[in-house]
Amino acid sequence: MQIPPFALERYFAKHEFSAKYLLSSSDCESLSIPELLEMASPEMRKTFFDLKLGYTESMGHPQLRAEAAAIYNGIDADNVLIAAPEEAIFLLMHALLRPGDHVVSVFPGYQSLYEIAGSIGCQLSRWEPVEAENWHFDLARLEQLITPQTKLVVVNFPHNPTGYIPSHAEFDELIGMLRERGIYLLSDEMYRFLEIESGATLTSACEAYERAFSLFGMSKTFGLPGLRIGWIATQDAATLARMLELKDYTTICSSAPSEILSIIALQNKESIIAAQNARLKRNFALLDEFFAARPERFTLNRPRGGSICFPRMLGIESTLEFADKLVAEAGIMIAPSHVFDYGDQHFRMGFGRENFGEVLGLFGEYVDKMD
Repeated sequence: MQIPPFALERYFAKHEFSAKYLLSSSDCESLSIPELLEMASPEMRKTFFDLKLGYTESMGHPQLRAEAAAIYNGIDADNVLIAAPEEAIFLLMHALLRPGDHVVSVFPGYQSLYEIAGSIGCQLSRWEPVEAENWHFDLARLEQLITPQTKLVVVNFPHNPTGYIPSHAEFDELIGMLRERGIYLLSDEMYRFLEIESGATLTSACEAYERAFSLFGMSKTFGLPGLRIGWIATQDAATLARMLELKDYTTICSSAPSEILSIIALQNKESIIAAQNARLKRNFALLDEFFAARPERFTLNRPRGGSICFPRMLGIESTLEFADKLVAEAGIMIAPSHVFDYGDQHFRMGFGRENFGEVLGLFGEYVDKMD
């Protein structure tokens, strides 16, 4: 497989574990194992401590698949395959795509969502948003990009890095457009349930469309990226079966402790999600104040969901140069738009962590001293 380096991950590898302060993180505040086990029922606590560290089922623990399926309407455990989120994208694209297929993906975005298809030999088109229209992804533009060879459309709402979410009517129109043409849909829903605006949560694609694949997991909304647990949910049993066959060549199965801890988290999803959203609400107020106070330095299209935003920085030539200088001089890491292959004027900021206010204050002090 010939595939370029993953620019975002390589940049994180360089700075994430050495920088003192992170403003770049896309995940929410992480839970500790004691915090998570405190939520567990006596039965699940016993299951965790009695666990033998053997192999698990390739499809995923049946109870974990059942808990994941319970998030959706019309989806059961047999419609869910457990895998690390990155792995799930890899498995799906290799199960579904062939050289010469055409794929349309939202862009900028998480590099796997389009780069894996490119490495298979697919033709790629980028569906880009309009910054001047609050990062709106225009369906008329998507329709222009679709060709008779289009096999798959890839979306990600709430969108990383902009935080954009389409309206319910637009999402329904998107699915109708693809259904009419028989095009598959990969819907990256890793930030689902972190919608800032009330009522903005979209119907999951796997509920609404028989050729859709919904990606979700523990990393972002649940603040448990270290578990490395996610899943694909779909009504397409044949493609799911092929993904399972391919998984024999990747991880074979997931980590047994991670699966049990994920079951516990999903059994307590309402309280975990409520806590994350309360934190996001507090941090979002700080975000608004920060940018309102510095109109000469930044412009921001306010995100509608997720724990990230994508400000434009004014008065500098390169956010990559700025980011490197920032981490060297102040120990603060941001994710410059260079790592999204999206020019030199933006950066991704994450506001899902508990210490966001402290780090944002230090960032403000640094910026305010700039010429």
